[in-house]
Amino acid sequence: MRIVAMALAGLAALTLVVDPGVAADPAKKPPYYASIAAGRARMRTGPARTYPASWLYQRADLPVKVVAVFKDWRRVRDPAGEEGWMLANLLSGTRTAMVTDGAPAEMHQAASDGSTLLWRAAPGVVGRLSQCGGGWCRFDVKGQAGFVRIDRLWGVEAGEALP
Repeated sequence: MRIVAMALAGLAALTLVVDPGVAADPAKKPPYYASIAAGRARMRTGPARTYPASWLYQRADLPVKVVAVFKDWRRVRDPAGEEGWMLANLLSGTRTAMVTDGAPAEMHQAASDGSTLLWRAAPGVVGRLSQCGGGWCRFDVKGQAGFVRIDRLWGVEAGEALP
């Protein structure tokens, strides 16, 4: 009985890690954006643990673009353009984005250049996305939130709408 309880607890813990919106939904058709869920995630040269690791990511919430699916593996592209395979349970459906190169991205109070400037986010900063539309997304960096123009972010497409 004790072994069964431990097995069920282990299964419950696994379900907390896997986001069914990305990792377990084989019906989701690439390309689509996701983010790295784990604090340490290996990208491999092929869709199996026997393939060598090409990168070790140590940045949870980093946005990635899923470009192919093979069983429990996802071929992903990172913001630098590197591609490789990751286990689906290392990914999350949480939408994030990264500020692109150049000047810091302005974070406004509303989705308008004329609205109050709240913050500036340096290139490479990662934040969570919501309320995308009209060329703007709400961008939240650890509680500091504002609206950023989509063309300053990697992890969202022009014309894409998010609730």
